[in-house]
Amino acid sequence: MEIGDALMEKAYIAKLNRYGGRHSVTVLPGDGIGPEMIAHVEKIFNFAQVPVDFESVHLSAEQESENELEQAIMAIKRNGVALKGNIETKFDDPTFVSRNVELRKELDLFANVLHCCSIPSIPSRHHNINMIIIRENTEGEYSGLEHETTPGIIITRAKIERISRFAFHYAKTYNRKKVTAVHKANIQKLGDGLFLKVCKEIGENEYPEIEFQSMIVDNASMQLVSRPQQFDIMLMPNLYGNIISNIACGLVGGPGLVSGMNIGDEYAVFETGTRNTGTSLAGKDMANPTAFIRASADMLRYLGLDHHANLISDSLYRTLVEKRIHTPDIGGTAKTSEVVASVLEFIEKDMEESKWHMR
Repeated sequence: MEIGDALMEKAYIAKLNRYGGRHSVTVLPGDGIGPEMIAHVEKIFNFAQVPVDFESVHLSAEQESENELEQAIMAIKRNGVALKGNIETKFDDPTFVSRNVELRKELDLFANVLHCCSIPSIPSRHHNINMIIIRENTEGEYSGLEHETTPGIIITRAKIERISRFAFHYAKTYNRKKVTAVHKANIQKLGDGLFLKVCKEIGENEYPEIEFQSMIVDNASMQLVSRPQQFDIMLMPNLYGNIISNIACGLVGGPGLVSGMNIGDEYAVFETGTRNTGTSLAGKDMANPTAFIRASADMLRYLGLDHHANLISDSLYRTLVEKRIHTPDIGGTAKTSEVVASVLEFIEKDMEESKWHMR
């Protein structure tokens, strides 16, 4: 996945370095398939000799106290970066606060970034999709700040400016041509009206070379499933981002394929793009590990470990495209462990070839 200079600046690589140039990373296995996927990532890292040490913190919806949440936040603040499985949210308890939302709020992880792109060997209705979805991550209806819609409560100018500049800077850094702001300003005149106004101002005044487009969320959803190739960068508030992200992931093959980044000024958390737990697949060796492996590669790039990130990403790509080892969710019959074994096989081949060329 592309990661802009702004993200790399936030990595504070010198701060994150540990003894002997190794990095300490917080790991939150979460619920469902999370723990087994994290175990697969750790196996890949060890095999590829990635200079990363995991500090695991167990955080689950079943825990009643806030101690574990506080420990997780402290661990991420200490290490600066985390790899995370999704944590189940209780629907039947109105007092339960989502651990996922709390982490994003407490760490001020204001930008959620997904790169949704077509993979040649994956069956899909559409091809040649290559879009970036950028979602404001800390306020709006989805943040849990449920108030009457009045100016400055649900969504604020300062945070809209921050996420807008992030999106346009990303576009400029990676030669993306267009930013589409997704909104419902025709009905949500205060919150979404402010969002649209600020996005347009930032684009026109600070990034005139980037094309700016706005689209009502209803139409954006329809356009996304009918002609997704028209989108380059999609920028949106929290709630719409949750919905649009899931649609986009479905367009390129499903929730098992896309990774997501949560970026703040000081910390970063990497996870799967759709944030589902996959509880029904836990322990069956059937879940697609692609999203978790891609998330781990995104994290390595954030840490400046580009060689290891590319080694793992290329091995995964060759597994999916050259050998066509696919799990059932994308039309195959392979087990999770078979996908991982193939990734390790390609890593070994690449490492052997590198040794040969160095002679």
